[in-house]
This record gives sequence, structure tokens and C-alpha cells, in this order.
Amino acid sequence: MIGTELAAPSPYPLAFVSRNSRTGSWLRGLLRTAIAFGAGGLMSLACAQTGGQFGPGGAPFPGAQRSNSPMGQFGPGGQQLVGPPERTVAEWLVRLQQASRVPSYAGTFVVSSSSGALSSARIWHICEGDTQIERVESLTGVPRLTYRRNDSVVTFFPQARVMQNERRESNGAFPSLLNSSEEFDTAEYYNARQHGQGRVAGFDADIVHLVPRDDMRFGYRIWSEKSTGLVVKMQTLGSDGRVLEQVAFSELQLEAPVRIDKLKQMMAQTDGYRLEKSDKVKTTAAAEGWQLKSPVAGFRGQNCYRKPPSSSSQMVQWIFSDGLATVSLFMEPFSRERHVREGQSSMGATHTLTKRLVDKAGDWWVTAVGEVPTITLKAFTDSLERKN
Repeated sequence: MIGTELAAPSPYPLAFVSRNSRTGSWLRGLLRTAIAFGAGGLMSLACAQTGGQFGPGGAPFPGAQRSNSPMGQFGPGGQQLVGPPERTVAEWLVRLQQASRVPSYAGTFVVSSSSGALSSARIWHICEGDTQIERVESLTGVPRLTYRRNDSVVTFFPQARVMQNERRESNGAFPSLLNSSEEFDTAEYYNARQHGQGRVAGFDADIVHLVPRDDMRFGYRIWSEKSTGLVVKMQTLGSDGRVLEQVAFSELQLEAPVRIDKLKQMMAQTDGYRLEKSDKVKTTAAAEGWQLKSPVAGFRGQNCYRKPPSSSSQMVQWIFSDGLATVSLFMEPFSRERHVREGQSSMGATHTLTKRLVDKAGDWWVTAVGEVPTITLKAFTDSLERKN
């Protein structure tokens, strides 16, 4: 979802990619673009948290409590203790969004997919006033260090001695859950069901199931640390309740001794690295000649970028979100050599659909990527059209 993500595997089956090397090369480039701009499921997550009972500057809100009782919801002799009150979905969303005010934490989290893919990362996060800084180190795949200071992101690739410096809006990624860049009608499309309590990485957590009200989005089972609201574990669930993807802390330290000045210093240590400038340009769908004939329920257009993947063609990405799930539409001029056939596939919760869009001024190739059911991607591609 965001640029501090773990490397996401291609959602196309290996057999499909290997059958056509030209297609495979194009797909790998596209998925790298999707990861950089924020399209993909939990396999691409590693970002800042939003959610909890902390106010500005990390001060606890009145009533914030924590229970370390090993008895869980029951006392001696099986006597049931008074648990947390039932929350509405709106109240859960507020709680999960406010934990960005947790003063500091550090930990290791592991991301797994129903396809068998596995990734992990180490995160250090600190918040002082309106400034949030974090360091994310990928522990699997290509070595990568990503620093984020609010919307400023610096990514280091030690093996290649390359760095990237850019600004990115935060679209919500573990341990963050919600897209906080603007207001969404998220509560209108999900119900909340509390599922008792659990324990993750040594911390007691409340468990809530965010259940979609339609078939256009997946459900989420969330473990929220009791005293702060920090999301310590999350599962993305299919319509049949099957776990598509899971991300969870395997080790976590709250109030970790993370120094904001030290992270700032590390973020500025660029000696010996070659700066690779981002070639994406922020634009609007209308300016690029694109529109939706009708909106897709619950989803709102956020950002649009223009990025040339090569000197011969230009790609436009249009990003949508319902506050939880994200969908990206990639549009580029159709090429018979690179765009061999239409199709769809999935990797965990990330689904991909490709379609040729016929237009009198020239055909286009559309790729829809997102952690949503295929029916949702089809709704987007069916509605997408060129402006007259």
C-alpha cells in the first residue's frame, strides 16, 4: 500500500509469467510501480500506525485502562469480569485511528499469505507532537531501509547503493489500518462484531471483526492492544471466512527507547548513495482524460499520478479507497507485444484484473490491482472510460 512496504510478490501465477517472458517483464515492472504508489495487500505493508486511546502528544485519554490478568475475562472460580463495552463500527474506527499518538514502539512483524508467501520487517516508530518518524527494515528479500517523517520518505537500497527521496501520502498500512488522509464513509460499509480477547506478542488485545455489508470488499479480524489501541495482528478474510492474509507482531515493545533526533540523523546519512529521483508526477484523472461512468459503492478517488515506465509509453495510476481497502487503476497505451491477453489472478488478498479498453482515438490497456474481490475490480474497469 505504501512506499515503506515489504516487497510484494507478483499476483500473477508463475506459470502465467514464465509462459511469456515479455508479459512477465511488463508485469514485474507494473507491480513495482504498484508497490511504490500503494497498491497491494498485506504483503506490501510496513507503515505507521493509526489507532488508540492517546491524545495529542501521547497523553492518555481519560478512561484508558489495561488489564494484565492471565485470567482474561474471568476471575477466580470462573466469575466473569466486566469487559470493555461494545463499540459501534464508528467507535472502533476512531480507536484504531488514534493510536498514531502512541509515543513510541519497536517490533518485528511477519506477513503471511494463503499462497504460502512470507515476509517480515522490523519497525521503530516515535511520535512527538505533530511529528511522526519511523524506520522500517525489511528482513526478507532485497535489503531495504525506509525512513518516513510524516509524508517525507527516504528509502535506501544498501546493495545497490541507491536511495530514493520523495513525498507520499499515507494510505494506511500495518500497523496502521485506516486511510487517514481524508474522510470516508467507512462505517456505512462495514459492521463491527467483537470477538472477545486474545494475546499477541505478550500483549492483551481486544478482538473485533469488521464485516463488510456487501460483496465488494473483504472483512478484517483485528487484534487491538487493550491500553493503546495499537493493531498488533490483522487478518484479511474472504467471503467464506478463510484467512487470505495475516500480519502480526512476533515481538513488540511499547514505550521503546527510540530517539527522534537519532532517527532524523540516520535519515540524513546519504553519503555514498546515488539519488534516484522519482519520475512520477501528480496529476488528476480529468487532466489525463479519464473518468468513471458511475462510482463504485464506498470508494472515493484519492490521487492520480503519471509515470513513464519506459521512453516509449506513459502510464497513469488512479488510486481509490473506501478508508480500509485500496484499489489502483493503471492505464497505458495498448501494445500488442507487451499486452498479450486479458485475465485475472490473485495472491493472498491482492487481486489483479487486466482489460483492453477500445477507444476511437486509440486502444488502452487497463490493469486494476487491489486487496478487494475480483467483482470490485470488474466494477471499476467496466465503469472506466475516456472523456470526450
